Amino acid sequence: MAEVQTVRGPVDSAALGRTYMHEHVFVLTADVQQNYPEEWGDEEARITDAAAKLGALAAQGVRTIVDPTVIGLGRYLPRIVRVAERVPELNIVVATGCYTYDSVPFFFHHRGPALNAALGMDVPDPMVDLFVGDIVDGITGTGVRAGMLKCAIDAEGMTPGVERVMRAVAGAHRQTGTPITVHTHPTTRTGLEVKRVLCDEEGVDPRVVVLGHSGDSTDADHLTELAEAGFVLGMDRFGITQGMTFEDRCDIVVELCRRGLASQMVLSQDAACYIDWIDPNVLAFMPDWHYLHIHDDVVPYLLAHGVTDDQVQAMLVDTPRRVLEGTGA
Repeated sequence: MAEVQTVRGPVDSAALGRTYMHEHVFVLTADVQQNYPEEWGDEEARITDAAAKLGALAAQGVRTIVDPTVIGLGRYLPRIVRVAERVPELNIVVATGCYTYDSVPFFFHHRGPALNAALGMDVPDPMVDLFVGDIVDGITGTGVRAGMLKCAIDAEGMTPGVERVMRAVAGAHRQTGTPITVHTHPTTRTGLEVKRVLCDEEGVDPRVVVLGHSGDSTDADHLTELAEAGFVLGMDRFGITQGMTFEDRCDIVVELCRRGLASQMVLSQDAACYIDWIDPNVLAFMPDWHYLHIHDDVVPYLLAHGVTDDQVQAMLVDTPRRVLEGTGA
């Protein structure tokens, strides 16, 4: 087995146990929170609430979550360290990378490859070194090392900014072997663009790439194509019913298991203890949108519709472990 980096330090991958591969602790608009702290509220109360929710998750037998909160989503590791200290029974794997559907953050706008034309030479992208530093040295002085890389492509497609981040993630992966998770938009088949840029052109093995939010689609043939190409499909938005019913999300997993693809899927909820991207009045109608659906609802549904215990084990334990080990084996 291999070591996997978590907030409390490295753990043997054999100890990861039941793993949810796409959950957030906090999703924030950092500059809004810094300038209007009333939107955030009391720091201690937020940390206590997050620890309680994660503790309830651990009480169900979940041993590990991957938190792909990176630049663009309000990552702040000192806060996550405080939460993790209160839930020692749960491993939290954190990520490095950048989340954008369009342009790179303005910090990078006039740096790196943006200067190629002006200088008449290829300028290295500073994102690569920053991501590698998070993996090798640790994040924000905490010593916590990232265990995943993260980028995104949505309905806007492969914009220049999205492509630049994706290639920087590939560069960091080549130096470190760190696995990758990609926010995708399966309705517009962006997974094929991930294959073209990240794998065909940049040489990343698709077996260590999770195509997040694949469960937003019921197109079994398209998802089968991606799985057969080697990708791991993130069926990871259980509990979110906008555009997809609970049954839709479960039934596509059932169908892919019937096709023999259980080992190419991971299950999760894309939940958060606190998210400032959604109006509180909307969240009031989603009181149970936190970390409990897989155990209470999804697994019983899958088993009742023909999915086997071994297939559930693959999706919740074996495949997450394989991805986090970064071996692709």
